Amino acid sequence: MGEFPRISDAEWEVMRAVWRLHPVDAATVAAEVSNGRDWSGQTVKTLLSRLVAKGALAYDVDGKRYLYRPLVTEQEGIRHASRTFVERVFGGAVRPALAHFVREADLSAEEIEELKRLLEEES
Repeated sequence: MGEFPRISDAEWEVMRAVWRLHPVDAATVAAEVSNGRDWSGQTVKTLLSRLVAKGALAYDVDGKRYLYRPLVTEQEGIRHASRTFVERVFGGAVRPALAHFVREADLSAEEIEELKRLLEEES
């Protein structure tokens, strides 16, 4: 796939459900994402339709049901969202972004060691 589609926060919730459960019908997605949200089944169907139009999802017809599947991987989504965030908030500078998250996070000693290992692997 070329350019990753722009995905809203609500669409991210739907994508997470589809990544986890695919192939999946709209009713199952609605049940999965409705926890704590006041989203109707029609709202979820609208979000699914938008994601299909954006090229993030496709569907197959199974009788009267549409079964949705992702056209982009979760890793591609995370990669795109991370890059977009760093560009928008930190002007594309990764070091200040990492420094900010390390300072603001309540990291365990184990997590700090893991970060050190990752940095050593990259150098």
